[in-house]
Amino acid sequence: MSKNFKFFLLVFVLSLPFWWGVNVLGERLENFFYWWGITENSQILAAQLNQKILEAKLESLKPIRNQQVEDLEVKASSAISVLFEPQENKEKILFEKEINKKLPIASLTKLMTALVVLDNYDFSKEIKISEKAVEQPEDLGKLVAKRTFPVEYLLYPLLMESSNDAAFSLANDYDGMTIEKFVVLMDSTAQKLNLNDTFFVNPSGLDPEENSPEAKINYSTASDLVKLTKELLKKPLIWEILSTSKYDSYGPELVNTNELLGEIPGIVGGKTGYTYMARGCIVLVTIAPKDTGFLVNVILGADGQNGRFGEMEKLVNWVNIAYKW
Repeated sequence: MSKNFKFFLLVFVLSLPFWWGVNVLGERLENFFYWWGITENSQILAAQLNQKILEAKLESLKPIRNQQVEDLEVKASSAISVLFEPQENKEKILFEKEINKKLPIASLTKLMTALVVLDNYDFSKEIKISEKAVEQPEDLGKLVAKRTFPVEYLLYPLLMESSNDAAFSLANDYDGMTIEKFVVLMDSTAQKLNLNDTFFVNPSGLDPEENSPEAKINYSTASDLVKLTKELLKKPLIWEILSTSKYDSYGPELVNTNELLGEIPGIVGGKTGYTYMARGCIVLVTIAPKDTGFLVNVILGADGQNGRFGEMEKLVNWVNIAYKW
């Protein structure tokens, strides 16, 4: 064996541990980078998953309040704006002020009057207007005693012009009905809809004749009126009437008391009310931006008859810009 070969063999044997260590180190490095890659990817995947969860949450919370827009100040006693999605039966309060405060509701009462008629009356029947009906306090006087009208027609003066004559006639002149029986139906319907802070004594919303603390009056809350409106959204005829500006199919032309018709885009319909005790009241339903549902808006206790329109317009405009849709 030559010296060179012996030297080579000795070097080879001595280097084996080194090369074995290099291989082990290589395997370890390879394993390290493999698991490091998995860890990094899992962190990325986790971050992506969290982002998607956040986006989903934000989507479910839409619209989102735009904090750059100042809070709204409403002078009315009570106000609410609710986004209602009928298909999923979801809602979100976008603005509220004293929404559970019991207040007189004037002719917003007639929304319940209309609902009771729709749920309990035979529309093929007609009603003869009584002398007592046309004696009801109001300035309209478009119904004539002893004239006969279809049940459906009387809903037009009731809802468009807030006719107290029509309210009385529907509640008292229909087959076998009396004011007392009708009011019982109003209150029982309120109970079925869980309107726990709503109470009725008449179908019109007129203030009591006696000016005393004991005198009973129709009252409700903005929150309850949202519930009532949501139920009414199932009744297309109601909104066909409430969105009609003028109607003259049965004689004198009826003119809607809602001055916001044609002034605010996307109005589905609305009902006004005013008495000395209730002051200005209005319910207005509009299509929400991007067709995300209905906006149900209520104003109670606004100053003057025109104050309700100004307050409502201010509320609707604020909701449209104060949220990111």
